[in-house]
Amino acid sequence: MNAPDRFELFVIPEGRKKVSMTPDTKLPNAATFTIEREDHTLGNLLRMQLLKDPRVLFAGYKVPHPLEHNFIIKVQTIPSCSPEIALGEAITELIQEIGTLKNKFEMDVIRQKAEEAKTAQNDELQTALRPGTTMDMDF
Repeated sequence: MNAPDRFELFVIPEGRKKVSMTPDTKLPNAATFTIEREDHTLGNLLRMQLLKDPRVLFAGYKVPHPLEHNFIIKVQTIPSCSPEIALGEAITELIQEIGTLKNKFEMDVIRQKAEEAKTAQNDELQTALRPGTTMDMDF
């Protein structure tokens, strides 16, 4: 009915960039970034990652409207660092953290499967060794 097409959630319209920057005219070392086709998930992750950086004085984001698929993030840094560099480094660090989390998850899945296989093998062995249980032996 009134719902926008689903492809609008991830397809960037022609003439628009994924990330655009507008320098702030009132605050020194501050800029506003508009990130297209993303939502609160990435906005909050970026904000939190930026706030971990001691060079960042302020980082905040907002989603202008629920039907617009973008968010605006404002970053202010100390004079020796530009907002673009801080945002770029925050993105790089997030990618590394997510990669580490993915690797740990995959290792835990492999470990869990190995434990389940070992438990199943032990259960089969215990069942076979119970008194009164006959084992099929081929001669």
